Amino acid sequence: MRIAILRRAPGASVSMDIYADAIVAGLRKVRPDWEFIEVSPQGKGLETPQNSWVAGLKKYYQRYWHYPRSLRKLKVDVAHIVDHSDGYLVKPLQQLGIPTVVTCHDIINWVRPDWFQGRARLSALSMATWKRAVQGMQRSDHIFTVSHHTAKDLTEHLGILPQQITVTPNGVDPVLRVWPQAETQQARRHYGLTEPTCCLLNVGSNNPRKNLEAILSALIPLRAQGIPAHFWKVGADFTSEQKRFIETHGLQDAISYLGRPDLQTLNKIYSAADILVAPSIYEGFGLTVLESMACGTPVVTSNVTSLPEVAGDAALMVSPIDVDAIAEAIGWLWKDADLRQSLVAKGLIRAKRFTWENTAEKIASVYQDVLNK
Repeated sequence: MRIAILRRAPGASVSMDIYADAIVAGLRKVRPDWEFIEVSPQGKGLETPQNSWVAGLKKYYQRYWHYPRSLRKLKVDVAHIVDHSDGYLVKPLQQLGIPTVVTCHDIINWVRPDWFQGRARLSALSMATWKRAVQGMQRSDHIFTVSHHTAKDLTEHLGILPQQITVTPNGVDPVLRVWPQAETQQARRHYGLTEPTCCLLNVGSNNPRKNLEAILSALIPLRAQGIPAHFWKVGADFTSEQKRFIETHGLQDAISYLGRPDLQTLNKIYSAADILVAPSIYEGFGLTVLESMACGTPVVTSNVTSLPEVAGDAALMVSPIDVDAIAEAIGWLWKDADLRQSLVAKGLIRAKRFTWENTAEKIASVYQDVLNK
């Protein structure tokens, strides 16, 4: 069987690059006799500064005009679009007689459009374009979602029938592991921690749904209680508003921004932290929860959207809008060694359940089903 994996443009989305790389590797492992070809927009002239209007127009041209037309000579048995925002490609692929499936990671912008406002130059135009692109999924032969929660959103908001959907969770990179204590202590010293310190970690963007303000706010009662809390932020830097909050409340010495490390360094950071705090208001999946568990670090996360199905009973779950509850959970986990050890053990077991090979096996089975229709 010959499968086309349709990707985003190189570097357009780090998370989609990671997903596509992992899916292709998993599929090649579980179906070594199949051929997988990777397709993505490869337009010229994108060296224009990324914050310019010209660059934006070129991206629109490459994505919505050039990319669909570049597929006309594609000769495959099944096409798999790995990002739901490329759902507009379903129609031209099906016109070529190619069965097409799509992975939907979330439809957060549809559910909470207010979080989208202000993140694009022409937010109304961008939202309309995104919605039209995503609606292309409705024509697909099948849809994969990374969580049951996302599947539910598709049914409620786009009218997609449950039988059109297969849940295929994200996997944990097998590279991630528990690092020896000597190395994690060295990492803590490297990033300026003195002992004892309750090191809190958050990995990801600064999008409003990530709810970083709740972590920043929780630092205030934690420090008032004498808990030596320090917050490591990995991924996107704090927004200007978040930085003002930090300065206003005198939290500068309790926070470190660690940038965007490579996977090996991130592994050490996960293992060196005491608690991952992920109080997201909305997630399509929540991979950092499992990554932290795989590295032996306990988790405090939200009790909403997809996070309960990802974390299971291996994390403390709280309301993301209750700062006192977040601070209480952190303090409890910091003070109770037995609880901490229990969650670490449960987390290691849970993380092992989520492998890219398992996901690839489910996906490959659907490829066969849609081809045999």
